[in-house]
Amino acid sequence: VQLQASGGGLVQAGGSLRISCAASGRTFDRDVMGWFRQAPGKEREFVARIRWIGDWIYYADSVKGRFTISRDNARKRIYLQTNSLKPDDTAVYYCHEFKGDSWGQGTLVTVSS
Repeated sequence: VQLQASGGGLVQAGGSLRISCAASGRTFDRDVMGWFRQAPGKEREFVARIRWIGDWIYYADSVKGRFTISRDNARKRIYLQTNSLKPDDTAVYYCHEFKGDSWGQGTLVTVSS
């Protein structure tokens, strides 16, 4: 599976962005997809996950209640709706397919204070 993330940008603290990940290649209902992020000078960290079937939704504590992961099977897209953004959310966000350990190229989200 090949992945391409998009939708990042500059937003003020408290604002929202929806980033998306387009998947190409064969996908299966029980394949797990996720979002990770890497802030400058920090290690990559898990953000959220979902299966194409729509279950196994799980969030990191740092984003719980503010971010929502979803999918569109027909378009083979995974979305991350980010609300109430904080400067600490500034990072490159990566889409990930767990089974094949595939990574997208990342999309930068910058939150200004």
